[in-house]
Amino acid sequence: MDKIILLGGSPTAGKTYAAKKLAHALKLPWISTDKIRSQMRKTVNRSDHPRLFEFAEATPKMAVDYLSTKSAQQIVKDQNAESLDVWKGVRDKIENDSTGSFIIEVVAILPCLVSRLHVKNKKIKAVFLVDDNIQRVRRTIYTRGLWAKANEYSDTVKEKEVAWVMAFNEYIIKETKKYGLPLIKIKDRRKYIGQIIKVINK
Repeated sequence: MDKIILLGGSPTAGKTYAAKKLAHALKLPWISTDKIRSQMRKTVNRSDHPRLFEFAEATPKMAVDYLSTKSAQQIVKDQNAESLDVWKGVRDKIENDSTGSFIIEVVAILPCLVSRLHVKNKKIKAVFLVDDNIQRVRRTIYTRGLWAKANEYSDTVKEKEVAWVMAFNEYIIKETKKYGLPLIKIKDRRKYIGQIIKVINK
């Protein structure tokens, strides 16, 4: 039976790093939902997936204006609204891809969506990652940035991104508890890959 591993969770939690490590350890291909999002934008009708295009066309100034004027909670809501559109592409790949087992990682994998996903002849394992160490989150954002390179926008905007990540952490923690899905809080980045493998092997 094919195994599909889904890695969701907050920005800066190390989903991409984890996907690469798991792909190597388990000898599986992995795909970022960023790639699925890009593919969808080339093929879907804009009117059917408006959120899919909204942030893709944002200029740096538009992005700064958006982050500066929206609360962290509103940014989480907007991100999750886009995730509903992106999920359609993720679900399609899971349901119709016949290449075998693989790993998918990205923010767009939400507990409420995973809880409703049941595919015949495919074993689906979802794991959610959060890093609620605000100092580490802040260091990551100030070093690399989120929506662009860190040196391309102000510290005020970076602080809003920090607040957004922490608000998204709270959302994921609450939702994984609600739907009974595995959650790993990052304490030591040298050990959490082993924790993920334990979860997906259960």
